[in-house]
Amino acid sequence: MATVVSSTRVRVFSSLAVPNYRLFAGGQVVSLAGTWMQRVAQDWLVLDLSGGSATALGVAAALQFSPTILLSLYGGVLADRIDKRRMLVALQAGMGLCALVLGLAVVGGVVALWHVYMLCAVLGCFSALEVPVRQAFVVELVGPEQVGNAVALNSMNFNLARIVGPSIAGVLIAAIGSGWVFLANAASFAAVIAGLLLMDPGRLHRAEPVPREPGQLRAGLRYVRDRPDLVAVLALVFLVSTFGINFYLTLAVLARTVFARGPETYGLFTALLAVGSVCGAVVAARRAGRPRLRAVTAFALLFGVLLTLLGVMPTVTLACVTLVPLGIATLLFTTAANATVQLSVDPALRGRIMGLYILLFLGGTPLGAPLLGIVAERFGGRSPLVAGGAVTIASVVVVALVLWWRGRSRITTCADRGG
Repeated sequence: MATVVSSTRVRVFSSLAVPNYRLFAGGQVVSLAGTWMQRVAQDWLVLDLSGGSATALGVAAALQFSPTILLSLYGGVLADRIDKRRMLVALQAGMGLCALVLGLAVVGGVVALWHVYMLCAVLGCFSALEVPVRQAFVVELVGPEQVGNAVALNSMNFNLARIVGPSIAGVLIAAIGSGWVFLANAASFAAVIAGLLLMDPGRLHRAEPVPREPGQLRAGLRYVRDRPDLVAVLALVFLVSTFGINFYLTLAVLARTVFARGPETYGLFTALLAVGSVCGAVVAARRAGRPRLRAVTAFALLFGVLLTLLGVMPTVTLACVTLVPLGIATLLFTTAANATVQLSVDPALRGRIMGLYILLFLGGTPLGAPLLGIVAERFGGRSPLVAGGAVTIASVVVVALVLWWRGRSRITTCADRGG
């Protein structure tokens, strides 16, 4: 597919030259580590309180992540109406308060399972609103030319925290208990809030806030409907994330069912995937220029091929070798798709479109995970990986054919429209 503007190479950390982004990224480094610490501590606490019930663990996860389906679109509407920086301060404070209340309940010895369930639901509501606002805020921090680099650096922070946070949590839970881990995470939100408050609002690349009026969500959905190029990217995001990027399920099945190994092999698989993700973020951070449909589809195709290969690997060693490039392909696809959506929409609608993006990216998990589980039980432990890869490859082919048939070979950017 033809490009809009050819990609150029930039310094990996070029977005850090922007003072406001430095404040944002610095707060994220601290807060994301705390978030991953809390995830581990929360799972451990639920198992303790429920007597080791996997069902209780599933209920807690559902309560925390289901609000994404219900609220992410509304979060996008709010992002277009309200000052994103101030809204992020309020939402981060709410998330920190959830961690604080849970930590005090555990340390005080009064925590019950229903307390955890309730706080999971409240935290899920805050998070469902916060994610689309934060995603739409990236372009305001660095401007259109640096958004791809900034998205990649955010992904790098996320994956580094995913490696470091659980390790720290394990040590702290054993040494001082899970309650103090929650309190540490509550304190970590202060770093994000401080960074947001210290920013210079005059240096933000802001769009004019949209006045409140009826039908704003429908207007965003109509905008997407009338953009075949945008529909193509969002369709790929939904299909790849729903049937491909469900690694917590597929890697666990691969380790336990296919290779008859224990949790240490599952941990190794997860770590190697995270290492690949960090490497992919570094590669993505070096990419600049306008978004390209060709890049999004090519990375999706690469992901599908590698996922299929992982599903047929005969040994643990070969599976490990495949996981690092799979992690790279995953990050390249998600970063390219995110930047493409960010830069190809009207700034006045960016929050609503990012709300839809988050809904499609995360909201498919409750659908895809059970289906892949059924596939694994019926056709064997390798089948979810092979099926996910096949769906991804078929999706790329179908999207490419539809765009060719409609005569849309490139993404339309704001610059193309004079926006």
